[in-house]
Parts: sequence; structure tokens; C-alpha cells
Amino acid sequence: GSGWRLGVHIADVAAYVEPGSPLDREARRRGNSVYLPDRVIPMLPERLSNGVCSLNPGVDRLTHSVFIDFDKHGAPKSARFVHSVIRSVHRLTYKQAYAILSAPPTDRLGERLHLAWELAALLRRKRFEHGALDLDFPEVKVSVDKDGRPVKLERVENDESHQLIEEFMLAANEAVARELKRRAIPTVYRIHENPDPEKLAEYREFVLSFNYRAGDLTHRAELQRL
Repeated sequence: GSGWRLGVHIADVAAYVEPGSPLDREARRRGNSVYLPDRVIPMLPERLSNGVCSLNPGVDRLTHSVFIDFDKHGAPKSARFVHSVIRSVHRLTYKQAYAILSAPPTDRLGERLHLAWELAALLRRKRFEHGALDLDFPEVKVSVDKDGRPVKLERVENDESHQLIEEFMLAANEAVARELKRRAIPTVYRIHENPDPEKLAEYREFVLSFNYRAGDLTHRAELQRL
């Protein structure tokens, strides 16, 4: 085909939280939601965070959306940023999404998801071609009993369902960053500095001592290979 249009949507929480209101002040005091093994202590009241600000299926929700047009090679051509109203059709867990991606599509949802993965896989491949590192550290989910004691540790696999969300969140964040830069709006960019060459050289010596072959690690491809 001629390319893709990707829509990424987040709840427009600011529509419900007046600046300077008690809600706003309390949220500022908390700073963020705190995620514990068996519960979340939300920054905003549950009625907001799990209610009107949760993108539940089958209901209209106020959102901020970015629509990105990609060419057939996966390069972003243009992006549009809008206040929107969306009505989600399905709420999928990662496991449900992975099951759909693991089999040939049988319905419209399956077709859309497989199409989305085509784009995500292309974006992912391009990222690694440009020297991205795959730092897939195992993530562990802790299950606790009613007294809060851990009873089970489960490894969370970073499968295609997680990678799909990862690529689309990255694409949306990069589109926003490009737009802020284009409009010269001061903002905080989350950019990693290049590693210190001396530390890289030391690390190379360390790695060689374990008989791993390592070339010049200032080249991304060599670091990737290692």
C-alpha cells in the first residue's frame, strides 16, 4: 500500500482538573501515581483515573490525539495534533493481543491488529538498523496473597504485543518532540548523551578479559553486536 496512518490517543486529564483547584494541588503534592505489586495509589481520585479518564470501550472519552502519516518505508511524513473524542472498541490485555497476533486474523479486530504490527515491526527494524540497543531486561510480576506476602514471581515476556505499544508510544513522543522543536517551544528532551570514550575503552578491556570479541565500541554497530 501507500503507507499508514497511526492514531495514538491519551486521556485529556486536564479537561477535568482545573489549575489551582484542590484536585490539582493534591495531585501536585503526590507527584505521580505509585505502582505497588498488588495496587496502585493514584495521583488523581479513582473516579477520575479509572472512570471518566480511563479509555474504556464503548464510551465517548475526551482525548489528546496525534495522527501520524508514514510512507511505505515507515518514515513519518506528517503529524496532526488534536483535542479529540474517541470511542474505544476493545480493551485488550497484552496476552489477548499476543494471542490475536499469533494466529491468522479471523475478524476486523484481528485484521487491524495485524496491520498495526506490520507498521510496528517496520519501525522496530529501522530503529535497530540505526543502532538502537535491545535492552530487554526480564521484567518480573509479583503476585501477593491477601496479607500482602509475595507468593508467586512470573516473568513478563517482552513479546510482540509489548513491542507494538512500545513502537507507537515512541513514534508519538518523537512526533511531539519534533513539533515542539519546530514551534521553538522550550521543553525538556529525554536524550541520552554519548558514552564517555574512556569508559567505553575500559569496558571493552573488561569484556575482552572474558574472551568476548569486541571491536571499536564507539561504533554503534559494534556495541550492538556485542
